[in-house]
Amino acid sequence: MARDTILFDINETVLDLSSLKPKFEAAFNSSEVMPTWFAMLLHTSTVCVITGVKTGFASLAGSALDIIAARRGNVISEEHRGDILSGFASLQPHPDIVPALTELRAVGYRTVAFSNSSLELVTNQIMNAGLLDLFNEVISVEETGSFKPDAKVYHFAADRLGRAINELRLIATHDWDTHGAMVAGMQAAYIDRSGAPYHPLFQRPKVYATSMSEVVQQIIIEDKLA
Repeated sequence: MARDTILFDINETVLDLSSLKPKFEAAFNSSEVMPTWFAMLLHTSTVCVITGVKTGFASLAGSALDIIAARRGNVISEEHRGDILSGFASLQPHPDIVPALTELRAVGYRTVAFSNSSLELVTNQIMNAGLLDLFNEVISVEETGSFKPDAKVYHFAADRLGRAINELRLIATHDWDTHGAMVAGMQAAYIDRSGAPYHPLFQRPKVYATSMSEVVQQIIIEDKLA
């Protein structure tokens, strides 16, 4: 079985969201709002998957900002709203990303950016982060009308790449994403960037580490033995 293609989740897995904290501080007088907002964004996208609501990730991100502001008894200004949302396009990679992608490419792996964001946004993110030459392809779920962890988006990626789904592997720092990929039939790898416990009810991949370099080493060893 060929296992030479690896998909990477982008936001938080590859790109560091910490540069958004000052923008949340300016908008909400608290940077602690950011993880709540991101969790709400993911929750809402999952509800849309289950109930068949067709929308875009950027639209959901904006709505989540409005809802959080309202719950805090405020209205977020258009300036602050736009500053946060536009900040997504200029996120920088975690320090372990460039070495990991470089190593994978050097030993023959095909690397793929795979995101819930629109194709335009994820392409701009990869370009602005200086990673365009380190990804063979960029895939967005937007053509599917759904979001990860819906099984059909992982199958969509497999079809786009021309590979059987069990020949692909997803790396993510979200347990719901690695779980979703595995349920759909993909291999997976988890990078623990937060220290939060992996959900006990979710399928857990064998490859599990706290740095991308360690994840990459485990993948290379496992694939050689496969």
